[in-house]
Amino acid sequence: MKTLKFVCIPIIAICLLILLAVSHFVVSFFNVSNKPFLVEAFAADIAEIQRRLKDWGYYDGEITGVNDWETQQAIMYFQRTHGIAETGEIDYETANAIGVSLNSQNSNDLYLLAKCIHAEARGEIYVGKVAVGAVILNRVASPDFPNTIYGVIYQPWAFTAVHDGQINLEPDSEAYQAAQDALSGWDPTYGSLYYYNPDVATSSWIWSRQVVTTIGKHVFAI
Repeated sequence: MKTLKFVCIPIIAICLLILLAVSHFVVSFFNVSNKPFLVEAFAADIAEIQRRLKDWGYYDGEITGVNDWETQQAIMYFQRTHGIAETGEIDYETANAIGVSLNSQNSNDLYLLAKCIHAEARGEIYVGKVAVGAVILNRVASPDFPNTIYGVIYQPWAFTAVHDGQINLEPDSEAYQAAQDALSGWDPTYGSLYYYNPDVATSSWIWSRQVVTTIGKHVFAI
């Protein structure tokens, strides 16, 4: 009986160690799974992120689709300048700020345009929201501005909502509809490239622009 006891004790100890190891693996797995969604597994997403960060001057490397050290440093630089936790990882907040929808690449432009409309024109009448979207698209079409929606929106100091972080708010359904209407060609601003609220605008330069129309609280100009 003594021999049996001495044999059983190490076997039980080994079983406990195996059980602890398995438990640790399971807990680690689910902890990782519950973290904010990362895009390391999606080369197309990473390539798009690299391209956008390169366009904005955050990234100097090649467009490889690999989330390497240089890419992570660029992501951290972007996060730092946009008030996002500086992790070097692409979670939903970072992806949203960059304008990349992790769920649907085809809707990136609509999503980013809706975000800017929501951030810049919350509280405006509906046509005023469409007008803000139209100004962004007019800039895309103009040789004087970047030729993409995300390039226009994230052009340094172009929009107050980007500078103060409101661009990271989730757009509501009306902002999405306004973005869709603007993308479909509705331009209530008649080609305007600028807008401002005369009650709060402080730039003397913006007051020098030729006024085209007023919609809600915003003046639209060229």
